[in-house]
Amino acid sequence: MKQENKLKGRDLINVGIYTAIYFVIMLAVAMLGMIPIFLPLLSVIVPILGGIPFMLFLTKVKKPGMIFIMAMIMGIMMLLTGMGPWPLLTCAVAGILAEIIYRSGEYKSAKKAVLAYAVFSMWIWGNYLPLFTDYEGYFAQRESYGQAYIEAVQKLMPLWMAPVLLAVCFVCGILGGILGRALLKKHFEKAGIA
Repeated sequence: MKQENKLKGRDLINVGIYTAIYFVIMLAVAMLGMIPIFLPLLSVIVPILGGIPFMLFLTKVKKPGMIFIMAMIMGIMMLLTGMGPWPLLTCAVAGILAEIIYRSGEYKSAKKAVLAYAVFSMWIWGNYLPLFTDYEGYFAQRESYGQAYIEAVQKLMPLWMAPVLLAVCFVCGILGGILGRALLKKHFEKAGIA
C-alpha cells in the first residue's frame, strides 16, 4: 500500500510540539549569550542539545514538508524576537536541504537523519550574520548591553569567524544528531529507522 504524502493534522501537531521544545532549548541557551564568551559558543551548545528533541522529531517525520515547516517556524520566531531577516533566510535554505537529505533516505536511514540534523543546525549561523554584515547597526539596537560587552564581542567575532561558525554549527549538529540517536535508540528502532 502506497504511503500518503499529504500532511494531516497529527503531522502538524508533531511539528508544533517539537518546534516548541527545540525553541525553548534554543532560547534557554541563547540567554547565555549575555556573557560575551558564550555568544560564539551558541553554535556549539544549541546543535548538541537540540539534537535530542530533533532526532525524536525525525522518528515522527514520514512525509515531505515537516522539517521545512519546522525550519520556517524557527525563522519566523527569530524574526519576531528581533534577530532580523537573516535567520529566516538561513532557516529556509537549511530546512529545504535537510528535507531533501532525510527524504533521500526514505525517512528510514539513521545516517541520513544525523546528516539532515547537521544541515538543519546551520540555520543558527543566520543569527550571527548581522555581526559580520552590519556590526554598527547590530549594536545600535543593543546599546543597553554596554560598551564593555560590545568591545568583548568585537574581539571574539572578527570577520574570519563567519565561516568558522558555519562549520561549527554543522560539526556540532553531527555530534548532536549522534547523541540524540544514541539516547533515543529504542524510539528509532520502533519507528523502523535503521
